[in-house]
Amino acid sequence: MATTAPQTGYAPVNGLQMYYEIHGEKRSDQPPLVLLHGAYMTIDGFGQLLAELAKARQVIGIELQAHGHTGDIDRPLSYESMADDTAGVIRHLGIGQVDVLGYSMGGGAALQVAIRHPELVHKLIVMSAGYRYDGGHPVMYEMIDTITPEMFAGSPMEEAYKRTAPDPDAFPTLVDKLKELDRTPFAWPDEDVRKISAPTLIIVGDSDAVMLEHAVQMFKLLGGGVMGDLSGLPKSQLAILPGTTHFIPFGSGMLDRVDWILSMAGKFLDAPLPEGK
Repeated sequence: MATTAPQTGYAPVNGLQMYYEIHGEKRSDQPPLVLLHGAYMTIDGFGQLLAELAKARQVIGIELQAHGHTGDIDRPLSYESMADDTAGVIRHLGIGQVDVLGYSMGGGAALQVAIRHPELVHKLIVMSAGYRYDGGHPVMYEMIDTITPEMFAGSPMEEAYKRTAPDPDAFPTLVDKLKELDRTPFAWPDEDVRKISAPTLIIVGDSDAVMLEHAVQMFKLLGGGVMGDLSGLPKSQLAILPGTTHFIPFGSGMLDRVDWILSMAGKFLDAPLPEGK
C-alpha cells in the first residue's frame, strides 16, 4: 500500500529552528498526537510505531534541540527547555490541545509539558521515563561516564545524525550535552506531578531503565493504586510490559513492542475523557 509523504517544516522557537513532521489525516473527533523521541534519536526512531499510530490519528513528530534536523544552540539540554520548545511548536502550528507521547528523554520532556503547559495537553503517555533522578537504576548512571562518540561508530543513531543534522560533525557535542543531562540530578516535586490534569498512561518495561517502584509511585501520584471495584477506575493507567528492556533493539526493547503499545495506547487515547476533566 502506498504511503503519503509527511508534511514537514520548521518552527522558529526559543532561538531554534524546530523540525517537525505531520503524518496522517487530521480528525475532528480527536486531537493530534505529538511524539517526542529519546536521546540520540530522530523521529524515524519511532519506526513502525509511528506508522501504525498515524493510521488512526494525525501524528506530529518533533525533533528536539540538537537532534536530527533541529540544530543546536548555546544552551544546555534540559527537560524544562525541551518542554518549552515543544509547547512553542504546538503554538506555532495553531492546533490547540494535543495528546503527547514521549519516550525516555522525550518522556521526561512530555511530563514537563504537562506540568509547565497544562492547557496544551489533552492526554499524556509517558514511556520509559520518570520524574526523579533516583527513579533510574544506579547502574545506568554508572554507565553514562563510559559513553564516548566512538561507541556510536557505524550505529543507526550516528548514521541518522550525520544524514539529518545541520552540522554533521557536531555529534561529539551532542554526546557531551546528553551525558551532562543524564548526570544532572533532578527531583520534580510530588505536588507538580499530582497536579497534572491530563489523564496519563505510564508504560515501562519490567527490565527497563526506570525502576518499577518509581513507576508505581508516579502512578499513585496521578491517582492510581486504588481498588477500582470500590473507588472507580482512576483517570491514569500503568502498564508494565513483560520481558522488555529500555532500548535493546530488534527484539526486547520498549520500541520493539509495537503491538502491545498500540493495543494499550490506542484504547487509552480513544477513550472519552473522565467526567469532570
